[in-house]
Amino acid sequence: AIAERADAIMVARGDLGVEVPAESVPGIQKRIVQVCRQLGKPVVVATQMLESMRFSPAPTRAEVTDVATAVGAGADAVMLSAETASGQYPREAVEMMAKIVRQVEAEPDYHVQLEANRPQPDATVSDAISCAIRRVSRILPVAVLVNYTESGNSTLRAARERPKAPILSLTPNLRTARRLTVAWGVYSVVNEQLAHVDEICSTALDIALAQRMARRGDTVVVTAGVPFGRPGSTNMLRIETVAPPLGDI
Repeated sequence: AIAERADAIMVARGDLGVEVPAESVPGIQKRIVQVCRQLGKPVVVATQMLESMRFSPAPTRAEVTDVATAVGAGADAVMLSAETASGQYPREAVEMMAKIVRQVEAEPDYHVQLEANRPQPDATVSDAISCAIRRVSRILPVAVLVNYTESGNSTLRAARERPKAPILSLTPNLRTARRLTVAWGVYSVVNEQLAHVDEICSTALDIALAQRMARRGDTVVVTAGVPFGRPGSTNMLRIETVAPPLGDI
């Protein structure tokens, strides 16, 4: 009930450990992540992830495993707190966290585990489009998935599917863009209100190029809802190719 009403969930293990026995925390963390992923709600795992790096330039092996476990379970984000707020090695802590995340996501078992725990879609057009995005990203060499969204819900549905390509979310709402920054694989850009399919597709390609998420000749998937300006109406998927360099035409 809490996850259904929340915009996002933070698993703060320090606070959680005060409420339940310490040995129960890992199992509860895993269940919270699974529930949030099923609902398409961003979930952040936090507290003492690289605690020793407050005073040491290198983490313990147990801390590395802790971060890797959270990523492997399907968390949208992992968070540092004291390590960067008051620690002696904030830069090293951030770099180490990023390296762990990249390494885990590069492992073949990571994708196998995500697939095994993939949420069941609802019988809606929006969920059908999100599932199609995932399949397309596995069949074609897609550089980026561009989603035009008002509320951000369609982007969260797409992120829930864990596609192979990053998601570029275009929205006219600053609040929506900020909400999506914590979602898995999502990069948000605030853009003016668009009104036509061709305008959305051309803008999507231009911004993907400007953000260096695609190069000329790359395949880009664009999704949106028609008619525009109506939240929750995602029903369009187009596969576009960024125009090749002039010399190749």
